Amino acid sequence: MLEIGVSQGGSLDMWRDYFGEQALIVGIDISEHCRSFEAHNTKIRIGSQEDPAFLRNLISEFGDFDVVLDDGGHTMRQQITSFEELYGHVRMGGVYLVEDCHTSYQEQFGGGIRKPDSFIEFAKRKIDELNGLHVQGYHSEFNTGFTRTTTGISFHESVVVFERDQVPMIESVQAGG
Repeated sequence: MLEIGVSQGGSLDMWRDYFGEQALIVGIDISEHCRSFEAHNTKIRIGSQEDPAFLRNLISEFGDFDVVLDDGGHTMRQQITSFEELYGHVRMGGVYLVEDCHTSYQEQFGGGIRKPDSFIEFAKRKIDELNGLHVQGYHSEFNTGFTRTTTGISFHESVVVFERDQVPMIESVQAGG
């Protein structure tokens, strides 16, 4: 599991209790004090979630994750950059969660109602890719790697959940008279 945003370390303990001692939990944060939360099978890396090179190094070091939870800085750029860099490194059958999506409506985080570059609007556009196999002209711009590896998107109050798994090819079958 990868948790973006360690803060005071409390959630790391919660995930350890939930997943068990054998689970590898990786936390990232920009605050050096978070290094103190590193323990057996809990690794902490210091860096910015909006730095693609840092995120790529993280993947190089740890590989793909079963769960990615973004509870980091909450700016639009941070949430979108992290998603673009990390979603392809969630294992099939895994999930990518973004918390505190209410910041998409708050100017101090770069959001605003229906602002095109907010994370919520980014996630809404992903609905078209999710259903890309149904778009007229199979090779459309909506038929992407995301289309073929995402089985669901759930919107909850201030949380968006992406479910990653292999999507079977769709065949049109008609029955009846």
